[in-house]
Amino acid sequence: MKKYAQILFLVLAISTLGFTNANAENNLQDALKKAKVENKTVLINFSGSDWCRSCILLEKTILNSSEFQEFATKNLVILNADFPRLKKNKLPKEQVEINEKLAAQYNPKGQFPTVILMDSNGKVLGRTGYKKLGPSEYVQHIQFFINK
Repeated sequence: MKKYAQILFLVLAISTLGFTNANAENNLQDALKKAKVENKTVLINFSGSDWCRSCILLEKTILNSSEFQEFATKNLVILNADFPRLKKNKLPKEQVEINEKLAAQYNPKGQFPTVILMDSNGKVLGRTGYKKLGPSEYVQHIQFFINK
């Protein structure tokens, strides 16, 4: 049974590595500029995409859902700060440095997943993570921070 659980976990990990968003940026300054121009909120997703079970669930059940994607396209600029561990998922050195600087400032305790919402001026509106919610409830959860 344990072997089947490991295989399922691996399949989930691989399937979520494809998470992309048309609004995704790879550094905070670009995300803030885009958010200002487009009047959107920045969502930073600190993730361990190939090792963190809750990160994988967040991406699979929420972030990759069509409902969340539709909301994100209209309201968010996504910044993925991923910290994969597997050699095959290794990020370019420059991206690792960008992600580490982001983590030092916004996720110094290294909690995964952590989702930070901020306005286009860089003011943190709230922080959250994985919740056992459906996509529509998670969108409402995110909107709570945006509308405070």
